[in-house]
Amino acid sequence: MSPLRRCLPWQRPAEAGPSVPDKPPWGVQYRSSTYFIVGCVCFAIFTDIFLYGLIVPVMPYALTERAGIPHDDLQRWNTILVATYGIALFVGSPIAGVYADHTSSRRWPLLLGLIALGASTVLLCVGRSIGVFIAGRVLQGFSAAVVWSVGLALLADTMGRRIGLAMGYVAISLSGGLLFAPLIGGAVYAGSGYYAVYYVAFGLIVLDILLRLLLIEKKIACRWLKAEACTADAPVDLPRPPTADEEAAGGAAGATPAVAHASRVVSHVSDTGLPPTPPEKSTFQRICILLRSRRLIFALLGVLIDAGIMTAYDTVLPLYVQETFNWSSTAAGLIFFALFIPPLVLSPPVGVLADRWGAKWLSLVGFVALVPLLVCLRFVDHNTYQQKVLLGVLLSLTGVALTFSNVPIMAEISFTIEAEEERSPGVWGSKGVYGVGYGLFNTAFALGSAGGSLIAGYIHADYSWATMAWVVSIWCGVGALSVAFGVGEFRVGPPAKPKHNSAMDAGAVLADAPATSEKTTGGPVSAPAQTFGAEIDTENHSSGTAAAVTGTK
Repeated sequence: MSPLRRCLPWQRPAEAGPSVPDKPPWGVQYRSSTYFIVGCVCFAIFTDIFLYGLIVPVMPYALTERAGIPHDDLQRWNTILVATYGIALFVGSPIAGVYADHTSSRRWPLLLGLIALGASTVLLCVGRSIGVFIAGRVLQGFSAAVVWSVGLALLADTMGRRIGLAMGYVAISLSGGLLFAPLIGGAVYAGSGYYAVYYVAFGLIVLDILLRLLLIEKKIACRWLKAEACTADAPVDLPRPPTADEEAAGGAAGATPAVAHASRVVSHVSDTGLPPTPPEKSTFQRICILLRSRRLIFALLGVLIDAGIMTAYDTVLPLYVQETFNWSSTAAGLIFFALFIPPLVLSPPVGVLADRWGAKWLSLVGFVALVPLLVCLRFVDHNTYQQKVLLGVLLSLTGVALTFSNVPIMAEISFTIEAEEERSPGVWGSKGVYGVGYGLFNTAFALGSAGGSLIAGYIHADYSWATMAWVVSIWCGVGALSVAFGVGEFRVGPPAKPKHNSAMDAGAVLADAPATSEKTTGGPVSAPAQTFGAEIDTENHSSGTAAAVTGTK
């Protein structure tokens, strides 16, 4: 095989026969590592958010000078472009989620999303009519739908019960993109002109392409990694139940005593009252089951409210500080450091706490703390040094509270799916519903972003800053109630293992098989058999699905 083909993860090993699989792609152990996968997804999310915010400073110029929009109509068309992006994100997210759950690899949808992002950037760069700009925003919205829905589903596949930590890193990517994109876009536009802004965008896209081409999912990489860890005496797939002749001979041909014993134990477990894997449900049935979940509905409501709060101040705050403190546009942009620096620091620790203690009380603390903080923002109403300090302190504390309210809610989507799987093993089938779950998350986030921006903008324009602060705090109180009555559960420590999950029970039996076989045969078992049992136990603990035992994973 050529060196180029060895680098491609879609060059799959042979499935038939007992021979050792083909040589793995170059660096498969590192390209499929948890660190690399999380880094790739977080960089993809950062690129998506960064490219969205990067062109914000240049859009007024593009609309007036290149598309010929009159200055009086600039605000209206800018709002239309933002709404177009939101509509595409809203519509595309569940579609991308369903598609991701039906493909054999989440990597391909991510590449398709990147192609859409590149096409949208080209259209926005060269466009000279409002129709081209709208088309560019539509493609950008669909790209964001794919990146967020499929990317978060891939993180759920990879991280398992550590999904809270992964969402902490996602929050860092989100905050970093929102914080640095407008500043860099404005500085590059002022110093080097219109096209230089898009050169930065194309550079990020090229780097993102390289990372996504290098990425190998764990479920694909394990074919080669298992083959390297096990010898020919330890098969890659789960051991089949032995025949009567093999049982009489003391084990399956070509298998170690531990593996043969594990085969008999798994066969015995399937006949001793544990619930069998239910028949595969259709996509529509799985979506209906997901939407009937109280935890999911209230988690999505919390996501919607969180997004509305973030975009409300993103819309109103720059204009308000310019009017109140006579700040320049650069200084108005720098005030967001106070809001977004806390998530950059606190998001991973909060995610770890969510993994250990659940999403409910952490998110509830965040929403409850936000209510008085948002109310107190109404007291910032005149131009003094003390008022500027007060605004900075309140925004910093708001950033801390938003971190506690947002990161656990993002992880709650995965917690909800896992809880239903533990209650009814096999309910999501062999493909799962992480893509659909995070597609719905993205839809709620898009709806909240649009609603928060519009409501805050109109209230601030027609009434006052103080009235807007009251309204947003009431909005946040609704979020606190939704979390208190609908999200997750209070717990101390990591979630307990399911008591009646046949996949996990069988995995534990397999992990114990070497010691049992040693007692049965009177001698130690081989190292490959011990490695095999440990790998299966690790996989079943992280996935919690019956598909691992049946060999369909």
